[in-house]
Amino acid sequence: MNKKKILSILLTIPMIISMVACGSSGQGAGSEGGNAGADSQAPAATNSEVSGKVVIYTSMYEDIVDEMQKALKKQFPNVDVEFFQSGSGTIQSKIAAEMESGKMGCDILMVAEPSYSLELKEQGMLHPYIYPEADKLAFEYDKEGYWYPVRTLNMVLAYNPELNNKEDLPQTLKDFAEREDMKGQLSMSNPLTSGTAYSTVVALLDKYGEDYFKALGAQNVAIESGSVALTKLETGECKEIMILEESVLKKREEEGSALEIIYPEDGSVLIPSTIMIIDEAHSANNNIAACEAIEDYYLSVEGQKQIVKGWMNGVRSDFTEVPYDGRPISELLANNIPVDWEKAYKQRDEIRTMFQEYVTVE
Repeated sequence: MNKKKILSILLTIPMIISMVACGSSGQGAGSEGGNAGADSQAPAATNSEVSGKVVIYTSMYEDIVDEMQKALKKQFPNVDVEFFQSGSGTIQSKIAAEMESGKMGCDILMVAEPSYSLELKEQGMLHPYIYPEADKLAFEYDKEGYWYPVRTLNMVLAYNPELNNKEDLPQTLKDFAEREDMKGQLSMSNPLTSGTAYSTVVALLDKYGEDYFKALGAQNVAIESGSVALTKLETGECKEIMILEESVLKKREEEGSALEIIYPEDGSVLIPSTIMIIDEAHSANNNIAACEAIEDYYLSVEGQKQIVKGWMNGVRSDFTEVPYDGRPISELLANNIPVDWEKAYKQRDEIRTMFQEYVTVE
């Protein structure tokens, strides 16, 4: 064999070794990738990569939605994000009507409480997305990725210190219903239309039984919107109201209101409001990549900062910022009346009917 052939063979050997190694590596990665694909998902697209339109239905306050829309525009400059804002009852009615056609008018839902998420998951309406930092969430979430908590709403008591002394008022949710001297001077939201009010009565039903509803009825508690209740608190028509913490904090910061919160000694009711992506077959714009990126953002530390600006608490265990005049989520969790979300879903009609039997809802 001449020298040229020997040199040629020597030069070829490294190339063959390299090709074999790459082929072996590629086969192994492909096999692992196939297994991983069944159990996990690729990360959401980056903010600059996503585009198109996304419609979000939400029960958050309208002015909070306006600020969130501005924040989303900065985060996702190529995505046209449109919000529809209304109460939980209105949104659920809207969705029920849309589901008749099999196509919904939204791509993301941000609603009041998890029991509705359980229902939509069971109906096959949701898209699963595995959030990579789910272990940092302080609340229950769907392990298959169909829904996550995105903001914490907190049901508390409130009063007007300019008209009443705190020590003269009920300090617990139990006394709110049972103190006879408070009859005709109390107000709360409607659990037939408000997701947070419904969650609260489910929690109190479990804690105190059906007698709690009877006691509320005997108190002649007014069932009305939070804005009406706050006005009555300011004018003195009500001495104490059961209301979301955010409603009072918002009023204190924006209007300099003197209204104050009583954090119930027997526990607040924390409601982890959820975020969900609509399944591609039923969503308005079939824009799953953008939806996953937006969900990622809202659950991130940066997105949680936007939540706190809206007077709501965050949902991450590693997030310490609190809303204006609010309390840390860790402190609230230490004295929380839990909600059985499965019961809230499965027994919704039964519980609402029971409430109406004892409490006048106009």
